[in-house]
Amino acid sequence: MESLPPPVSWNSLTSRRPMGAAASRGGEDSSRATAELTKANSSEYHVGLSQTPSTPAPTGANLHTSAAGYYSSYCGITGSAGSSVLAPATSTGGAGAPGSAGYRDHGDQSSGEWDVRRWNEERERDRETWINDPEWLRVESWLDEHPNFCLDYFLRKATRPMIDEWLVSHSLPSAGASAAETDTISPSGQQLQLGNNGKTGIATPVRKISAHEFEKGGLLRPLVTNVEGTVTFLTQTTSEETHALINSTIKPFRRNRNELKSLDEKEIIFELVKDICNDLDVRSLCHKILQNVSILTKADRCSLFLVQGERGSDSRCLVSKLFDVCSQSTLKEMEKKEEIHIPWGSGIVGYVAQSGEAVNIPDAYKDERFNHKVDAKTGYHTRSMLCLPIKDSNNEVIGVAQVINKQGDNEATFTTHDSQVFAGYLQFCGIGLKNAQLYERSQLEIKRNQVLLDLARMVFEEQSTTETVVDRILAHTQSLIQCQRCQVLLVHEESKGTFFRVFNYPKASEEDLQNPGTRFPFSPNESRFPINVGITSYVATTAETVNVVDAYEDQRFDRSVDDGKDFKHKTILCMPIKNSKGHTIGVIQLVNKFNNLPFTQNDENFVEAFSIFCGMGIYNTNMFEKAIAAENKQRVILEVLSYHATAPVEEASKLKKAIVPSAIAYRLHDYRFNDFSLEDEETLKACLRMFLDLDLIERFHIDYEVLCRWLLSVKKNYRNVTYHNWRHAFNVAQMMFAIVTGTRWWEILGEIEVLSLIMACLCHDLDHRGTNNSFQIQTKSSLAMLYSTSTMERHHFDQCLMILSSQGCQILSNVSKDEHKAIIKVLEEAIISTDLAVYFKKRKAFFDLVEDRSYDWWQDGHRELLRGMMMTACDVAAITKPWEVQWKVADLVANEFFEQGDIERKEYNKIPSDMMDREKKDQLPAMQVGFIDSICLPVYNAFSSVNEKLTPLLDGVQANRKTWQSLADSYNQRLEDQKEDDIPEQKRKLEHQHSQPQQPSPQVNGQISPVEA
Repeated sequence: MESLPPPVSWNSLTSRRPMGAAASRGGEDSSRATAELTKANSSEYHVGLSQTPSTPAPTGANLHTSAAGYYSSYCGITGSAGSSVLAPATSTGGAGAPGSAGYRDHGDQSSGEWDVRRWNEERERDRETWINDPEWLRVESWLDEHPNFCLDYFLRKATRPMIDEWLVSHSLPSAGASAAETDTISPSGQQLQLGNNGKTGIATPVRKISAHEFEKGGLLRPLVTNVEGTVTFLTQTTSEETHALINSTIKPFRRNRNELKSLDEKEIIFELVKDICNDLDVRSLCHKILQNVSILTKADRCSLFLVQGERGSDSRCLVSKLFDVCSQSTLKEMEKKEEIHIPWGSGIVGYVAQSGEAVNIPDAYKDERFNHKVDAKTGYHTRSMLCLPIKDSNNEVIGVAQVINKQGDNEATFTTHDSQVFAGYLQFCGIGLKNAQLYERSQLEIKRNQVLLDLARMVFEEQSTTETVVDRILAHTQSLIQCQRCQVLLVHEESKGTFFRVFNYPKASEEDLQNPGTRFPFSPNESRFPINVGITSYVATTAETVNVVDAYEDQRFDRSVDDGKDFKHKTILCMPIKNSKGHTIGVIQLVNKFNNLPFTQNDENFVEAFSIFCGMGIYNTNMFEKAIAAENKQRVILEVLSYHATAPVEEASKLKKAIVPSAIAYRLHDYRFNDFSLEDEETLKACLRMFLDLDLIERFHIDYEVLCRWLLSVKKNYRNVTYHNWRHAFNVAQMMFAIVTGTRWWEILGEIEVLSLIMACLCHDLDHRGTNNSFQIQTKSSLAMLYSTSTMERHHFDQCLMILSSQGCQILSNVSKDEHKAIIKVLEEAIISTDLAVYFKKRKAFFDLVEDRSYDWWQDGHRELLRGMMMTACDVAAITKPWEVQWKVADLVANEFFEQGDIERKEYNKIPSDMMDREKKDQLPAMQVGFIDSICLPVYNAFSSVNEKLTPLLDGVQANRKTWQSLADSYNQRLEDQKEDDIPEQKRKLEHQHSQPQQPSPQVNGQISPVEA
C-alpha cells in the first residue's frame, strides 16, 4: 500500500521567496543616455561640430576665408547674440571683389532682423559678382559636399526672414508640417508650442471676446497658451500690450515737430509717409495720420472716419476711429472715447464719403449740413472745416479725414493749397489704411478659426451626456455673441412634432459674461410641447434661419412668453440644428443682443458654425448615451443570469451540514482514481475535502458556506454535454490534488498558486458547449467574435470570474488586494493553458529545461511553465487510468466529437475531420495512438524525469498505448483480410462482364448517364 503524503502546513514555509520579485534595471543607463542627448542638443556641441568638420575647410586664417565665414556673410548673420547683422562683403584675402557692396550694417533695427526686401535687392545686384568669383564657387562646392555641416549651420544661425524668403523664392504653397509636429506663430508674432498634454480642459474659461470684435475690428489680442498647454486667445490683453506685440519688430525713427518745421513741403510729406508705411494697426495708423495731417494743414483738431458695411447695404455707415485729435493727444486718450456712427450720406462727412468729393467750408455754421449738436456736446466751437475722402488703389472710398479750425487768427481758413497738400498725403494714407485693414482682416480670420477650433476642442473633449455638451455650447455662444439669453430646444426623435428637451441659459449682463467664474443656472426641461407656435416652431419645421430686429413686430412671435415676466424679447436670432444626415434635430435661439444692437450677418455666421458643432456633439452624445444604456441593459441581464446561475442558499446550507469523508475514503491521492461509483453530492464533498486537506480554507479565511455555494454554482454552470461536464472537471481537480500532495510541490508552488490551480481545474471547462475552438471560429459564433484566440478557454475564464463576483460565491472576499491580483493572474494562465494550441507553444521550453536539468522552480518563468504543463497533464489524465476507465472515457470523448461532426455535416454542409466523423469510428484506436504519441507521452515522460513519484502516470499511458495499438493492429488486419476475400469475387464479376455482348453506352445530351457513371 502506497504511503500517504504528509499534511499541508503553509506556516512552515517561512523561507519561500516572494512570488514575482524581480530586479529593475535601466535607471543609470537612462540617465547617461539623457545626459548624452542633452549634450548633443546643446549649442556648444553644435559649435564643436561646426568648428571641427570631418573634411578640412577651404584654406584661410580668418572667418571670411572659411566656409563658415562665407556662409555667414552670404546669409547676412553672425553667430554671437547682440552683434550687428551683416550682408555679403569681401572676397578671399581681404580685398574687396569688383562690384561688391561691402559690409552693410543693419544693426539699427532693435529686433535683430534686417530688411528682407532691401537685402534681397542687394543680393540680386551682387549675384553676378558672386557666381563669377572662383573663391565663392569653391566655398559653394565645399558646402555642397558637406550637407551635414550646412544643415547644422542653418539650424543654428538661420532667422525667420531667411526662411520666409526661401519659401517665397521656391513658391511653396504650404509649409507641409502638421500642427502637432511644428511650432506655430501667433498673429502677434509670439511662438506657440502646439501639443496635447493630456489635460481634459473641463474648466474652460468663458471666452473674453465677442463676435462684435470681428465686425468693428480694432486692436487684436494675441494667441497664448494657457496653463493646460492649450492654444487660446481668451485672456485679457491691454491695448498697450497688443500694440507693442504687433509693432515689436518695427520701431522706425520719428522726427519731432520742430525738426519737421525745418524741412520743406516735399521733405515733410516724405517723412510723414515713412512714418505710416510700416504701421499695420488701424487705430495707431489713424492716430499718426491725423497728427501728421495737423502738421501739414496747421489744423487745430482732426478726425478720421472709416467706412463700415458692404456697398449697397442699409447698414453701411461711417465709424469714427479717432475723433477730435489734437497735437498733444495720445492714442490711449483717444481710445477712451466712444465711437460715433454716421449714416451713409448724412452730414458733411457722409456727403464726402458718398460723393467722393472734397469739401472746404470757411464757416461751418453757414452750411446746412453741419450738425450744431456736436459743438454743444463737446463745448468746442467749429469755425472752418476741410473734409477729404480717403481712397484706396482702386479709387474706392474707404474713409474720410476731417480737419477743423486753421491755426492763426479767428478769420483763418483752409486754402486751396492746404487741400492739395492734404489730398496728396491722403493718397499714401489710403494705401496704408487698406493694407492695415487687409492685415487686420486676415488676423480676424485667424482668430475666427481659433474660436471655432477652441469650440470644437471644448465640445468633443467630453461627451458624456447631452447636458454637458449643450451646457458648454450655450455658455460659449452666449459669451461670444453677447446676448442676454440662449436656448437649445431638441426635437423629439420619433414624433417629430414636439420639443422634448429645452436647455435654457437665462438672462445675463455684460458684467456677468466678462467674469470667467460666473456660472448661470442651467435648466434642461423634459416637458414636451407641440411645434406649432412661436419662432422656434417655425425654424424647427422649415429649417430656415430667422433674424428678427423687433420681436413684437413679427407675427410669428408668441407674445404670451413675456406675460407676467420682467424680461421682454426684443431681438431674436434662431437657427436649426442639424445632424450629419441633414435632419433637423433641434433649434438654437439667441435673445436680446447687448447695447440694443441687432444680430448681424457675422453673428449668423458664428451661430451657424456653432449649430453645426452642436449638432455633431448632440448626435455623438446620443450615440454614446445609447451605448451606455445598452451596456446597462447588458449588466442587468448578466445580473439576472448570475442570479439564476448561482446555486440556492438552501443547497449550500445542506452541503455545509454534511459530513465530509476523508481523502483516504475517497482515494483522492490515488492516480488511478475514478468517479464512476460516486454520486454528484459525493463529488462536491470530495472537493471540500481537497480544500480542507490543502488548508486553503484557513489560509485564505474562506467562509465554509460560501465555499459550498461556490462549488454548487460551479457545478450548476456546467452544461449537460457528453464529456466536458462537471465530472470531467472534478476528475481534473482530483489529479491536480494527487500530484500536488504526492510530490509535495505545494512547497514549491505556494499557497496562492495551489489555490489558483485547484480553482482552475474545477472551472477550466465552465459552460462548455460540446464543441471545440475550431468549430466556434468556422461557424463565426458570438464567442469567436468576442475572443479571437483560445476562444472557449477565455469564455471559461470569464464564466469563472462571473461566479466569483456573484453574491454568496465570493470565496476570495477576505484576501488582500495583492493576493487577489496574484490569484486571478495564475487562474487565468492556468485555464488558458488547457488550450492545446498554447500547450504546443510552451512545451518545447519546458522539455528543454527538463532535458538539460536547468530548471529552477523558484524562478517565476520556470514555475509558470510547470503550472501550464501540470494543467495539461491533469486535463488529459484519463489516458493514464486503468484500461476499464480509459475505455469508457474514450468512448465519451469520441461520442462528443461525433456529435460536433454531425452538426458540421447537417447544419453547415461541411465534411468533418476524421476525429469528428462518425463514419470513421473504427479508426478510433489508431487516432488514440496518435494522440498519445503526440501529446500525452512527451508530457508524462517529462514529469517522470522531474519527479519519480509521477512515474505511475507514464506507466499508465504506456500500458494504454499498447492496448490501443493492439486494437489498431487488429482493425488493420481485418481490413487486409477483407481485401483478400474480395479479390476472387471481383475476378468472377469481371469475367462475367466480358462474356456478355457489348451494348452501346446510354447517353443523355451527349454525356454518359449518371447510372453508367
